[in-house]
Amino acid sequence: MPFSGKSAVVSEFYGKGKLVNFKLSKRSSRFNTKTIMRKLVFLLILPALLASCSGNREISFKSDKEGLSLTLNGPQFTSPVTFVEKSDSGLFFFDTPEGRTWISSEPTKTVQNKNSLTLAWKSDDREITLKVVTDEDFNVSISAVPGDSILRWGVNIMLEPDEFITGLYERTVDGNQKNSWKPGIQEAMDLKGQSIDMIIKPTLSLYCPFDISSNNYGLFVKGTWPGHYDIGKDTDYLLQMAFEGPSFDFTVYTGQDIASIVKKHSLNVGPTFLPPKWAFSTWRWRDNHSNLKQYYDGTPVSAPYNSQVVEDILMMKALDIPFGAYWVDRPWAKGDFGYDDFEWDPERFPEAEKMLTWLNKKDIPFMLWIAPWVSGDMKDYAVEHHYNMPQKYEEDPSKNIALLDLTNPEAVEWWQYKGLARVLKQGVRGFKLDRSEEIVPESRDILTYDQTTTREIRNEYPVLYIKAVNEICQEIHPDDFMIFPRAGYTHSSRYGGFWGGDIGSPQEGLRTAIIAAQRSSLIGFPIWGSDIGGYWQGALDREVTARWLAFGCFTPLMEVGPTEDRAFWDMKNEPHYDSELLAVWRTYAIIHTNLMDYSYNAAKEARETGMPLIRPLLMVYPDQKEAWNDWQSFMYGPDILVSAIWKKGTSSRNVWLPAGEEWIDAWDSTKTYQGGQTVEVQTPMYKIPVFIRKRTGLSLGDLNGLYKASLDKVKEKPDLKKVEKAEGF
Repeated sequence: MPFSGKSAVVSEFYGKGKLVNFKLSKRSSRFNTKTIMRKLVFLLILPALLASCSGNREISFKSDKEGLSLTLNGPQFTSPVTFVEKSDSGLFFFDTPEGRTWISSEPTKTVQNKNSLTLAWKSDDREITLKVVTDEDFNVSISAVPGDSILRWGVNIMLEPDEFITGLYERTVDGNQKNSWKPGIQEAMDLKGQSIDMIIKPTLSLYCPFDISSNNYGLFVKGTWPGHYDIGKDTDYLLQMAFEGPSFDFTVYTGQDIASIVKKHSLNVGPTFLPPKWAFSTWRWRDNHSNLKQYYDGTPVSAPYNSQVVEDILMMKALDIPFGAYWVDRPWAKGDFGYDDFEWDPERFPEAEKMLTWLNKKDIPFMLWIAPWVSGDMKDYAVEHHYNMPQKYEEDPSKNIALLDLTNPEAVEWWQYKGLARVLKQGVRGFKLDRSEEIVPESRDILTYDQTTTREIRNEYPVLYIKAVNEICQEIHPDDFMIFPRAGYTHSSRYGGFWGGDIGSPQEGLRTAIIAAQRSSLIGFPIWGSDIGGYWQGALDREVTARWLAFGCFTPLMEVGPTEDRAFWDMKNEPHYDSELLAVWRTYAIIHTNLMDYSYNAAKEARETGMPLIRPLLMVYPDQKEAWNDWQSFMYGPDILVSAIWKKGTSSRNVWLPAGEEWIDAWDSTKTYQGGQTVEVQTPMYKIPVFIRKRTGLSLGDLNGLYKASLDKVKEKPDLKKVEKAEGF
């Protein structure tokens, strides 16, 4: 039953070591006029009291005709964080199988200390407790005794009319991920007006229950239970937040500015994984590797290894395209599903171990696709020993897979040594971690090995997955491996980097990637890259791909497919040998490679301080309103401003340059601009606007000359027969 009666006001302000307490108790028939007037006068002077303690953190709770409210005020908040009632419903609620109960009456108990406030209520046979503890931040916990039957908790937070909320996940909008690249989409970094389910969904799958407000605070929900945010969609002045589980714990971060809040959060959920330097080179991959008798141009294959792997190596060498790492997607192993027992498919990948030796001698690290399930004989063994995740219904036997229960240490160790270690010892230097967000059950009725419900483990499963892979990679290749899943949740960033799921290939897909890179950085996933050109979902668009190559150059991980299992020397449509795209690829691969030290140093900074590599302008220049509006521009590391282009047919772009700096045009170092203005940049298909802070002395070299040299280098097809012979095949 909802509580009624709103009568207590308890305010607690801390200023210069002075504690001020004020309590108004309910004595409706005993109040005299003099007492009421005194208390009203006190209420009128509260703003002055607040102003007097502006350098400190404040907790206040009150009840008046508007209902209950709890206010947290940090010294740098633009506006306080205020939890309020919605339509007289209550300050917060909890759900049980019997229904929803709102807390809307005065507390039955109030305990105040120097740095905390505890409120308690009675509800039938339960005691409900809300506690706020402040040190550097505000830590809020809501719980009940007994609490076993509680399904969910929820609160409402006031939104200012012009408040900007961002964070939470990498996708642009919730629901089917294709909505994030639907034609005409307008949503970008600001989440105002959206509702979001905090449960990992495929395949754009980086989530963290951490939102950032332009009022200079961040709010982070602890735990892994699913939740829901309504950010001014249902009620425009409220952020409504609800999370499942028997208790509800969250932190309201304080800090000097947005950057300090992001850094604090990143260190809290991290520290971030630091890849080896080679991870910041350029990567090559295909979605499916066929082993053909001829190369793309009809030249017979003499090499004893997979023809398409060899073709990529030979062509990139001949075209002088930097090449730092290679990875292979499924299918690569035996079996109909191409993933049985970690045993190479000898037809698709003949002499696989010798191929790995060949690549390693060329200093090209090699990575493989994996999933958190097993197939083939390993599947039968996993089921026999109860290593598989329990299912409410029988799995489709035609898939011949068993999802691993990663809460079972014995199952994890078996998988690590029976499967992963096998290929790592052959020379594999890391893995692409796929599929952890798709087939985990979402039921409270199913328990894992450690007796956690699969509903609670749903968000944590990708964390357990990457942690298990990290452990065995670290054992076999200490600090010289790379792992990158598409799914992640709180603490995933400790163990690897990430790629932006299966983003579609239209121009709006690139738009999604630009937003995803920045959101991921804000919520604690700074080592990130995307499938350049997009992943299927429409024919590859050469103009969009060129723009994506330019954008991908200024992300930590630059992985070039492209899709359709093709290379730019063998496109489906004219020009089949696409010298223009090859030149763009070569240009940005060289720039990205030249930035390896810069990127690696920024990654070390991310690990040590929490400052991400990709820095949205709103994070670096929060006092400049343009920084909150220009989501296409961002800082890559401390000194490079990039203004990404996603829309086809864009021949020029107006780029806003932040005030307080002098900016050098990276494409024409003779041009220097004072910040605080917008400049027009011509943007032919190969060119992305890039500016460098003048005071840093950084230079990217002669970019126009580099592009011209690239055009000249790739204008003629290499003679693969001659190149193969030079390789010794």
